Parts: sequence; C-alpha cells; structure tokens
Amino acid sequence: MTPTVIHLVDDTSPGGVTRVLEHMARSPSLGRDHRHETHVVRRGSLSAPRLQADIIISHLSVSWSNLPMFTALRALNADVPVIHVEHSYTEAFVAGHAVPRRRFGTLMRVVYAMFDRIVAVSGPQAEWILRRGFAPRERVSTITPCADLGPFLALAPNLKTSPRVFGLIGRLDTQKGFDLAIRAFCDRAGPDERLLVFGEGPERGRLEELASGDERVCFMGWANNAADAMEACDAVLMPSRWEAFGLVALEAQAAGRPIAVSTVDGMAEHIRSGAVAVGAQTADAWGDAIARLRETTHADRVLRGRMRGRAAAEQFERQWLRLFAELTTPVKPAAAA
Repeated sequence: MTPTVIHLVDDTSPGGVTRVLEHMARSPSLGRDHRHETHVVRRGSLSAPRLQADIIISHLSVSWSNLPMFTALRALNADVPVIHVEHSYTEAFVAGHAVPRRRFGTLMRVVYAMFDRIVAVSGPQAEWILRRGFAPRERVSTITPCADLGPFLALAPNLKTSPRVFGLIGRLDTQKGFDLAIRAFCDRAGPDERLLVFGEGPERGRLEELASGDERVCFMGWANNAADAMEACDAVLMPSRWEAFGLVALEAQAAGRPIAVSTVDGMAEHIRSGAVAVGAQTADAWGDAIARLRETTHADRVLRGRMRGRAAAEQFERQWLRLFAELTTPVKPAAAA
C-alpha cells in the first residue's frame, strides 16, 4: 500500500511553497513511492485534524496563535512521524524586526519540540537554528527546495556579455528588497535597458512611485508561467532583505540567467554556484551590481548554475526519501547478551 504524506499549509497564494509541493506530488520518485495530499489549516485555529497519514509535514507559520493547534496536532497524531519545514524565520528576519529575542526563542523551542524532525531549507538557516538552540542537532535536517526545473533547463542559456533586460521576480513585499533594485536601475541603467517586475503584493503602489513613471521599468503582474517570465529576462536581480532560500535564484540558474543576490541567510548558497554577491543592502550597491552584470562575461557563472539546476531535483528527491525512511523504518531491538 502506498504511504500517504499529508502536507499542512496555511497559505495557498502562488509562491515557492506551492510550487515545491506540486513538484513533490509529481516528481518521478516522490510521487511514485508516496501519495501526497495537501490540507489547508486556518491560522490561529484552536484545534487540529486527526489525519489518516503515514507522515505529516507542517509548512505552517510558527506563532503563539498557532500554538494550540500545534499541540493538538501532536496529541491527535502521536504515533505518526511529524515534520516541520521552516520556510519563514531566518537570522536576518529576526535582526530586522522588533522581535523580543527571549520570547521568540521560547516560542521556537516549544513548537519545535513537538516535531520529530525540523527541516531547514538552507545551510545558513540550519546553522542559525542550531546556534540559537531551537532544536538539537540530531533533529535538524537540511533539504534545499526544488520545483519543476524542466521548463527552465529547456531555455537557451543567456551568455551575453551585456544583458539589457533585468528581471525582478517574486511577491512585491518589503522582504524582497525590490525598492533597492528599482532605485538603482532608475539611477544607473542606460536608455536602452529595461527592468521587468513580475509579481503582485502590498508594495506595488510604493514601487510604482519609486519608478516615477520611468518607462524603462515595466510592472508585469503575476506570471502565469514562471519559465516564460524568466525567458524574458537577460539577468535577474534578487535584493532580498531576508530569505530562507530563494527558489527564484535556483530557477534563474537552471535557466542559464546571470543573477545578482544579496548575501543574507540562504541566499549565500547561490553564490557558490555562480551568483554575483551584493553585500550591502543599499541602492548604490545594487547599482554597482547592475554594472557588474552589464560589463562582465558570465559564461562560467551561467554554466555552473546550469549544472546546479540539473542536479537539484535528484538531490531534493534523494534527501526527502532518506528522511522518510529514517522516520518510518522500525528500530530493531538490541540483541540479548
């Protein structure tokens, strides 16, 4: 009988988590060896469902309002391995917000203790979780996310020395730092260059004001096809203020697009596979990054990124299957002396 994996989510808006779950359900090995179901849970609910599952994976927000639901989830499914994937919290997030550190640490330790395994989505995030003592090392795994990269790998790589169309792809939110890139582009880009902004969100009005009617900056709305959006760009900018991983960066590298990324949190992992590093979160620093993308030959960076994209899906599937096996394989009793 095929084991059932139930994923719990409290946000169904288009984005990285949704695409990762779709990929898990459809992947050649994960989808064949396990049946994946997604259940939507209301944030702040005081109860949790009793689930008919072999494995439960939480993609939920860790918060005090969700604490009763987490407690009920563990109690009602005491005999089922329960995993939490930390998509949200990072070191840069906590540093950039007015978070009461002691109270936040207490919340994380209390909630994480209810799970058999905590999955960090990047090495830097895992190191932060361990350093802060939110969970012991033996219960923390690192699995970098992956979506269906086939459409991105099918695109012709962009080996141009001087890209002319730059892209911002993602939710229009303060987190993504698009304001820094727009200010930099308006100040430093040439008359024949364009900046395509793909996405929607609460910051759209402010970002349009920052562009000040600059016709070189085009707000494209949500992209129905992420690969089509990537194909329209010669290079991609990712100026995130905090970011647990940054799936768009992996997709850009799979598509053979040069990218520039901030060095916060999990974004640093993309630098090893060819991304241009931007250490300062200022418009000047992003203006310099645009100049570097424009003036540098990127063939080596692009090819390194493509290699990473080709290997990412296999690694993702292997890591999840290993974790499933670890949590569901019965422990043999010790032999009698």
